[in-house]
Amino acid sequence: MDFKDYYKILGVEPTADDKAIKTAYRKLARKYHPDVSKERDAEDKFKEANEAYEALSSPEKRAEYDELRKYGQHGRPFQGPPGWQSRGGAGAGGDGGFGGGGDFSDFFSSIFGSAGRGGNGNPFGRGQQQSAGRRGQDVEMELAIFLEETLSNESKKISFQVPQYNAAGQRTGDTTKTLNVKIPAGVTDGERIRLKGQGAPGVGGGANGDLYLIIRLAPHPLFDVEDHDLIITVPLAPWEAALGTKVEMPTLTGKVNLTIRPDSQSGQRLRIKGMGLSNKQGQRGDLYAQLKVVMPAQSDEATRELWSKLSEKAGFNPRTQWSK
Repeated sequence: MDFKDYYKILGVEPTADDKAIKTAYRKLARKYHPDVSKERDAEDKFKEANEAYEALSSPEKRAEYDELRKYGQHGRPFQGPPGWQSRGGAGAGGDGGFGGGGDFSDFFSSIFGSAGRGGNGNPFGRGQQQSAGRRGQDVEMELAIFLEETLSNESKKISFQVPQYNAAGQRTGDTTKTLNVKIPAGVTDGERIRLKGQGAPGVGGGANGDLYLIIRLAPHPLFDVEDHDLIITVPLAPWEAALGTKVEMPTLTGKVNLTIRPDSQSGQRLRIKGMGLSNKQGQRGDLYAQLKVVMPAQSDEATRELWSKLSEKAGFNPRTQWSK
């Protein structure tokens, strides 16, 4: 029985975190999947990657393997630590371990026991009962949501593709799954939400995989997002900014009346407290109204004459600071 270096098989360092291990496994699984790979030894490499991931993705199994790894070198006969044979490690799991079809090697079974169990097949006598099947594949999908939906208590209906596998672990196709999900308060763009057990079904009685939703906030025609605050541009005619006015302004949940004081400046921000997006604690950020003075696209001769009189009367030079 040869020793298998599962870290070497996946191409990661022994210090790799769970995310790095999962990423490496997925890359190899895509490369060597028998349904798509043209390489002669693709099936063997696919099974080898599955076995390595099965050992390293579980914190309990990984701890047991790391303890044994000190006594072996990849591809060489494995004897284990002193006294290991007498503790039941050598002959355990001769049926090929997980999957019922010999998908896992004698080396794997000698560590984790028949059907991946602890107890008699565990060289250190530790561990808990493990599933005899293979865990289903995780599924990821991007979910675009409108800003208004982040404030709603209603569920959102989603549909996604879930891969299906037969008892031998071969992909047989995809099926469409539909769920009603509630968007948690305080979600942000790019946030990753886990829905446990909503991924692909397990093989041979194994647990279902998980569904991961990657939240994408859909661009809004009126509002920009800054953390949990919202920004809306409020266009004003020059005389509105000069004389002051009241503007009926939209929010995500209705409309409010915004008071524009006389002599307001373009670019000035007015804060409307508690009208932004919710945070994780259910508290809402603020809405900022950014003023923008807008000139009429066209003006007639009478209007231009009035502008001329205003310029003479006001005596205002907006560039006085240039001469300082």
